[in-house]
Order: sequence, then C-alpha cells, then structure tokens
Amino acid sequence: MRLRYLALIVYFGFLLLPIYWLVNMSLKTNVEITSGLTLWPQNLTFANYVTILTDQSWYSGYINSFIYVAMNTAISLTVALPAAYAFSRYRFIGDKHMFFWLLTNRMAPPAVFVLPFFQLYQTFGLFDTHIAVALAHCLFNVPLAVWILEGFMSGVPKEIDETAYVDGYSFPRFFLFVFMPLIKAGIGVTAFFCFMFSWVELLMARTLTSVAAKPIGAIMTRTVSAAGMDWGTLAAAGVLTIVPGVLVIYFVRNYMAKGFALGRV
Repeated sequence: MRLRYLALIVYFGFLLLPIYWLVNMSLKTNVEITSGLTLWPQNLTFANYVTILTDQSWYSGYINSFIYVAMNTAISLTVALPAAYAFSRYRFIGDKHMFFWLLTNRMAPPAVFVLPFFQLYQTFGLFDTHIAVALAHCLFNVPLAVWILEGFMSGVPKEIDETAYVDGYSFPRFFLFVFMPLIKAGIGVTAFFCFMFSWVELLMARTLTSVAAKPIGAIMTRTVSAAGMDWGTLAAAGVLTIVPGVLVIYFVRNYMAKGFALGRV
C-alpha cells in the first residue's frame, strides 16, 4: 500500500514538474535564468508579472482572448443545443451521415481552413475582429458540442417531452424550463470543452488577427527583441494563461464528473 502511494506521489510530481518550472522561471530575472540551473529563485522578483499587468500590449491580449472565447462558447452552445435535440429525438433521411459529417469537421486540422477564412474575412471586412475568431472556432467546437449534448439528450426519456406537450407547454418553454435543467451537467461539460479548445487554439487566432484583436497566444510568440528572448516575461505569461483553465475546471468540476459518468465524454 505504501509503495502504491509512493508511486502515485512520484507520478503526480512528474506531471506537475513542468508547471513548477514555469512558475519558477516566472519569478526569476533573465540574467538568473540564463546564468545556470537553479531549483528556486535566488533573487525573487515579481517584475515579470508587473510587466504583463501594466503593459497594454500584454494585458490586451488576455482581454481579446477572453472576448472571443466567451463569444465562441455562447455561439457554439446556442447552435448546438437545438441541433443535438434534433439528432436525439428525430429520425430523418441522412441523419447518421450528417452527424458523421459534423464530426469530420472536428477531425480536420485547422490549417486546412485558415486560407478560406482569411480570404472570406478580408472580403467582408471581418479581419482582425473578435467575432471573426469566434466564428472560425465554431468550425470545430459546434460538432464537438453537438456530439456531447446528443449523448446527454438521448439519455432523457422521450416521455418527458410528450408529458410536457400534454400539459400545455410550448416547445420554447419546454426546452428552456424543463429539458435544459435535465441536461445541465452536459451543458456544463460542453461549455468547458468549448472554452478550453478555443482558448488554446493558436493558428486561426493568430492568422485572422493582426492588432486590434490579437490574442495572448500570438503575443507570446513575439517576445524576441534585440536583447534576446525575454524568458521571465514569457514564463509569467504562460502561468497567467493556465489560470483561466484552472478556474473553469474548478467551477464545472461537478458537471465534469457527471459528464464522464453519463455522457459521451
């Protein structure tokens, strides 16, 4: 038993080592980082975090990322909820083929769609806007959302729908006040995955923006200057980039547990 606990401790320590090293670097100066290997900061400094929180080019990247990620999550859920309901409740010609086609969009690499999106947004004046990135991310988040939600909705008995109609519920009222509370765990799980996949995606976000809507991921790739790589600031930016994901996991942890147990996750 003790050997098992020891193995688990070593395993989790190995998993957390990169995060610890990132935090360790973020609390050092560039001189200390490049001078040699140290397991903890010899001269503790928070200057790297101050730089990110006070420099507009840095904190605006976080704001831009939050804006388009929130927009994408809202749009993906709004589109996926009725689509998943249709797949779970009705049978029509080509339903399985259409469902599989949605999933193939999720399987395709984002690089395939970058050029078409770029030309389309240039034509309609959407380049370098938050809605441009949010809509582009719907390409792979909506299929994933439909797939997850359909699994939860299929687990709800159809008799509930029929009973609600007999009681005089209109479809919008039934869907909002009866059906959605029954699948709130699935909605929470879906929102988490939409948020995370949109938050970590870089290729589309970097290609479809330039200045006004540039995300934090694109800014982090441009930290090389005449003085060299700013390792400390880059590490601090990495730590702050992890924080939103940790917070989202904390708030939806109960829904995620139900999702792994009941849904398609």
